[in-house]
Amino acid sequence: MNTVTSFPPIAEESARIIILGSMPGVLSLKANQYYAHPRNAFWRIMGNIYGFDADLPYEERVKKLTASGVALWDVLHTCARAGSLDSAIDNKSQIANDFVLFFKQHPNIKLVGFNGAKAEERFKKLFFPLLNMNDITFVRLPSSSPAHTLTLAQKIAAWRNALGE
Repeated sequence: MNTVTSFPPIAEESARIIILGSMPGVLSLKANQYYAHPRNAFWRIMGNIYGFDADLPYEERVKKLTASGVALWDVLHTCARAGSLDSAIDNKSQIANDFVLFFKQHPNIKLVGFNGAKAEERFKKLFFPLLNMNDITFVRLPSSSPAHTLTLAQKIAAWRNALGE
C-alpha cells in the first residue's frame, strides 16, 4: 500500500457549497488535478449544472466552478491505499483534513455534498462530533466515479436536485 496525500481545498471565501470526495485517485494525484480520470463524470456533471464546457483546460474549469460558489476538497488528508478505490483505504491510516478551520474560514457554506457514500461515512465518523453545524445541509451525491453505475444523465439529475441548482 502507498501513502497518499490529498490536495489543498479549492475554495473562495464566498463559497456556498462544498463537494467532498474521500481521496483523489491515482490518475488525479499524478495529474495534480481533482477528478482527472477521463471516465470520472465530475466535470461533466458540474459543467452541465453550472453552464461551462467540461473540456476546458483544468484551470478554466476550476475558475468556472469557484465563480459558481462551489468549493472542492477531500475528507482525508492522507491515508494508505492500494490503487484508487475507496474500499482499498486502510482505515487505520486515515488522517483527516482540518474542517474546523475550513468552516471558520468559509462561513458562507450552507451545503456539503458528499461525492459518494465513503466520503459521507468518513466525514460523519471523523467530524460530526467536533462541529456545530446546525445551519448547514448535508447531502450524499451519487459518486461521479466510473465504478458507480448510474448513467451520466441520472447522475446529473441527482446532483442538480441535491444541490438545489
